[in-house]
This record gives sequence, C-alpha cells and structure tokens, in this order.
Amino acid sequence: MIQNPVSEKLSVVVPVYNEEENVALLINRIESALVGKNFEIILVDDGSTDKTRQEIKKLNNSNVALIELKKNYGQSLALAAGIDYATGDYIITMDGDLQNDPDDILMMYNKARSEDWDVVTGIRQKRKDNLVRTFPSKIANWIIRKTTKLDIQDHGCALKVFNRETAKDLNLYGEMHRYITLLAFLNGARITEVNVKHHQRQFGKSKYGLGRTTKVINDLILLLFQRKYLQKPIHLFGNIGMLSFTIGGLILLYLLIVKFGLGENIGNRPLLILGILLMFVGIQFFTTGIIIDLQMRTYFESQQKRPYNIRKIYIGETETEKKFNHSH
Repeated sequence: MIQNPVSEKLSVVVPVYNEEENVALLINRIESALVGKNFEIILVDDGSTDKTRQEIKKLNNSNVALIELKKNYGQSLALAAGIDYATGDYIITMDGDLQNDPDDILMMYNKARSEDWDVVTGIRQKRKDNLVRTFPSKIANWIIRKTTKLDIQDHGCALKVFNRETAKDLNLYGEMHRYITLLAFLNGARITEVNVKHHQRQFGKSKYGLGRTTKVINDLILLLFQRKYLQKPIHLFGNIGMLSFTIGGLILLYLLIVKFGLGENIGNRPLLILGILLMFVGIQFFTTGIIIDLQMRTYFESQQKRPYNIRKIYIGETETEKKFNHSH
C-alpha cells in the first residue's frame, strides 16, 4: 500500500562534533525547510568537547532528539546510531556545519518518492572547500566510477535521502560514511543524484585533514574487496596464497636439485629461508583474512551488537529511554 505523502514521516539525521555555534541555526533552517511536514531531527553528538550538547538542550525543542555518545567514535558510527534511532519513512543524512542546505531536502525527497528511487544523493555545486578536501575526493570518485558500475559524481556529499528499508540495511563500521552511497548500491539500492547547494563554513573548524587521506584509500580498498570477493574470498586469498606457495615450492625444488644433483651445501643459503617463508605465507593467506572477516561479522550481527555506546538521549531537555528501532 502506497502511503500518503502528507502522513509520511521524515527523519533528519545529523552527526555533530564541536558545532556549538551551528546547531541552533541548523535546527532552525531544517524546521523552516520542512514546514507542514511530519518530521523529526536527530542530532548525534559524537563526543563534543565544547558546548554543543548544552546548546541543543537549551532549545528544549520537542522535534529534536539528541543522542549523546560516550566518546568520539567517528562520523560513521554516529550516523549508524542516528539511523538506528530514526522512525521515519524516509531518512535524510546531512552534515552539521551548515555547508549542506536544508532547503534541498524536500526537492530530493519528492524525487525519491515520485520516481521510486531508494537513494537520492547530492552533487555539490560550486563546492566551497579547499584542495585538501577536494583532491582526495576527486581521486576516490574516479576510482569508484572505474571499478564499479556506480556512476556517481560526488560520493562525498553528506546530504542524501534514503527510503527507510535502504537506510536500515546499511551496516556502517569503521569510517565507511564516505562511501555510504556505494554501500547502498552494493545492497542493491536504486540510486540517482541531483544538484544541491553548498555553502562556505561560517563557524567552527573543518575536522578534515590530509591525515585522513590514507583512511579514505584503505576504506575504498575494503569496499572494492567486499564488492568482488565478499561472497568468495577464497578467490582472492586463494590466488595470492597459491602464487606464494608455488614460488616457495619452486625455490625449494631448485634447492633440492642443487643439493642432491650437484652435491652443493644449501644450509646457509638465504634462498632456503625465503622458499620456506613463501610457503608458510601462502598457507596463511588461505586462512587468516577469511577467519578475521567472519569473526567480525559474527560478533556484531549474530548477537545484534552495535559498535557504539550511548550515554543519554534527550527529547528537548527531557532525558528519554534508549529505544531503538532496527526493523524495516
């Protein structure tokens, strides 16, 4: 049964970290953009060390839920906490620094609903960021386009609209928020993109630096592995292991010929150690990576555990029960 758009609920999930000067203005702009809609705003405080939490609670706004994490877990787990708590039929994610424009939300929601898209993501027009942020992003976007069938121009745009099922199916670990669109795509989501506005940061400082570039690359490699080898990891580890084992075996075979065919001493040759080492490495490649990946997934998913801990949740200034909705 198709739900009436008037009765559909929107959940706006915003991770915040040291955004005391932005949160009140952000909430005001979201509420102005969603006038007449049934919505909730979920702010996830990711261990802020300033007065972000106090500024949110001071507003005493019944439309706003504050999820206070016990420490700084990173943007991915903050998003995961907000999505788990969200009760909306559509879930919107955005940054808390006012660079995303809440006025774009309804346009993206209407497109998702009217054209039956699972995800609508933004393309930041005239992006107001420096080279430290834009250069790694361009590289990652290019690699994803070349290695997957997902032709998205701007994976780094935080402003996205998900239908409920797609958002709830996301398993965000580590720092996968940068590739949340790719994660949805790997789960089978139908995705499109639209142009959105992008503003200069007015208050606070960017949390992005060159030190995160290596994390971007590592996370991308992991996602590409998951895309191609998650259901058949032995095809990757087995091939590497077989290559290492074969090279090691050939080295040892050569040394056996030298030893027994030519009568030479091989005990002091470094090549002997290399051959044995390559054979052991080959065996380890068959097993280690697969075991670790399976253990991680079993730990989190079979026990329905989440990789974060919440201290308190507030509706306005009132503390409420730590209640989550994992159902679709």
